[in-house]
Amino acid sequence: MRSVTEIADAILEREGGYVNDPDDPGGAINFGVTIHTMRRLGLDLDGDGDVDSQDVRRLTKAQARDIFIRHYFHDPGISGLPAALHATVFDMQVNAGANAIKILQRLLQKLGIKLTVDGKIGSKTLAAASRAAEMAPDHLADAYGIERRNYYYALADRRTASRKYARRRDGGKGGWIRRAEEFISPRYHLTDAEHAARIRGWQ
Repeated sequence: MRSVTEIADAILEREGGYVNDPDDPGGAINFGVTIHTMRRLGLDLDGDGDVDSQDVRRLTKAQARDIFIRHYFHDPGISGLPAALHATVFDMQVNAGANAIKILQRLLQKLGIKLTVDGKIGSKTLAAASRAAEMAPDHLADAYGIERRNYYYALADRRTASRKYARRRDGGKGGWIRRAEEFISPRYHLTDAEHAARIRGWQ
């Protein structure tokens, strides 16, 4: 299993540098750290009394790595989950916040485990995840990745502006879908035809 630092470094490479896409509700973002996160943490990097896009631009890769490990891995409790889930849930926590945990909790419910979907990792979620890992040790990460892929498609169903993240200009798999499938065994990847069928109703 990779270390948390190695996982964080992979996320940094996946996220890339500074972007301020008007279609992204996250606003200005650098190395995957949003302006909202920086404001919550009070990261006024230029010392001018506020946290704005200039502070986001100043964020370094090392600072982003530290934020990820502390605030997106340890603080939410992902470190207590079965090791097989660390990389994919951590990556999704950076990408979608508490929705990463909600996806896991809904998956655990589908496996027949009674659990409240609240986006928080408490003792019940930890116990449920451990039980699921015992039930399907070789399939839990795949199952989570598939649920994550479904989440992205459903989000794009609801929000037209987000479809460009799930579908390329040529109709192929967009960044969201490819990102989810990085954590899914190849045998469970959608074919191009299956992807095209899933997005057929999109404009």
